[in-house]
Amino acid sequence: MTTLDVTAPAAPKTSASPRTPGSSYVTAADGAQIFYKDWGTGQPIVFSHGWPLTADDWDAQMMFFAGQGYRVIAHDRRGHGRSSQTWGGNEMDTYADDLFALVETLDLKAAIHVGHSTGGGEVARYLGRHGTQRAYKAALISAVPPLMLKTEANPEGTPMEAFDQYRAGLLADAPSSIATCRPGPSTASTGPARRSARGSSRSGGCRA
Repeated sequence: MTTLDVTAPAAPKTSASPRTPGSSYVTAADGAQIFYKDWGTGQPIVFSHGWPLTADDWDAQMMFFAGQGYRVIAHDRRGHGRSSQTWGGNEMDTYADDLFALVETLDLKAAIHVGHSTGGGEVARYLGRHGTQRAYKAALISAVPPLMLKTEANPEGTPMEAFDQYRAGLLADAPSSIATCRPGPSTASTGPARRSARGSSRSGGCRA
């Protein structure tokens, strides 16, 4: 895990502006609806999940930190869970812009960002693209690198053949392919039904 001190303003001593906690949607720049959960009061912690997970996979962490006096927020990335199933915009710049829309809409200040896998890349791109004015710290957990593909300039990357093989597997049997990715390191089982739905893999996700 990489922890970044983004040299932001001091953490707030009081909770954020009044709002209705629970769950709702924010509207992204292209009109996509981004689902989010918003629990507790205090300094905000914003969780960004990996592929193919959702905000639900942070429930254990959210419950813990909400109980410690933090406000906790997690969203379903576009194309995931309850957010819009968009055909376009499924790349890091738009993911970062969606996160920006969430932070701005909720008027979060001195937020701690936690990103796992794709979510780690999302957080890094968000900070680079939109600045650190509203951020306090960031924790990147098994985050994707800026470039995953093997190229002459990135010889340690993953060969295109591996991506092609994985895409073919998704088209042939998406449920089985996705089951091998769950649960990731952010996941805590909450009962037999949830464990069964996620398969028996404990490999820590697909790192995507």
